[in-house]
Amino acid sequence: MNFDTWFHNQNKLVQIILLIIPFVGWILDLLVRWSAFLKKQTPVNLVMALVITIFGGFWILTILDAVMIALNNKLFLEE
Repeated sequence: MNFDTWFHNQNKLVQIILLIIPFVGWILDLLVRWSAFLKKQTPVNLVMALVITIFGGFWILTILDAVMIALNNKLFLEE
């Protein structure tokens, strides 16, 4: 399943709510980032997928993604 496409087809409010739920947001962020990398295979997507995988448990990056979704409908540094 292509989580990147599924996530971006959701309503903006649903995206934000899913991202701010602590454990759910991190897992969803992981799935969306790796799905985006596998689909587009850009270096930026790879770096961000690795950063979320390693440091995503701190929850700050997921909140940053929720803010970016609210402002411009894209995850932080998503290509």
